[in-house]
Amino acid sequence: MTSSRPYLIRALYEWIVDSECTPHMLVNAEYPGVQVPPGFVSDGQIVLNVAPGAVRNLQLGNDAVSFDGRFGGVPHNLHVPCAAVMAIYARENGQGMVFEIEPTPPEDTPDGDGPVPEGEGNRPAGRPSLKVVK
Repeated sequence: MTSSRPYLIRALYEWIVDSECTPHMLVNAEYPGVQVPPGFVSDGQIVLNVAPGAVRNLQLGNDAVSFDGRFGGVPHNLHVPCAAVMAIYARENGQGMVFEIEPTPPEDTPDGDGPVPEGEGNRPAGRPSLKVVK
């Protein structure tokens, strides 16, 4: 089944903006595929102001949130996979939603052939052996 997280992010974003509040997202900056300015990350997390007046080209997609923003006056292109969004809330009153932490996707194998199938990375070398248990 498709994740409900991107749909909830969009709905809460719209609700916060319609309520004339400032939407902020708490992001796991260490999640694979996250592109945020590293100088603004604290304890592996970053809070992003995603208000319409603070960002440009905001895309709230099913896979990721992306936009152009400025940090310290320097423009940056940000990309955040939806699984890395830990919360979305209104700055003024804290109302919003905290999401469960999603597991990090499996990493590619060293030869680049994709993820290691479950149970294949821990096979002992040598000949298999069976033991009779009574």
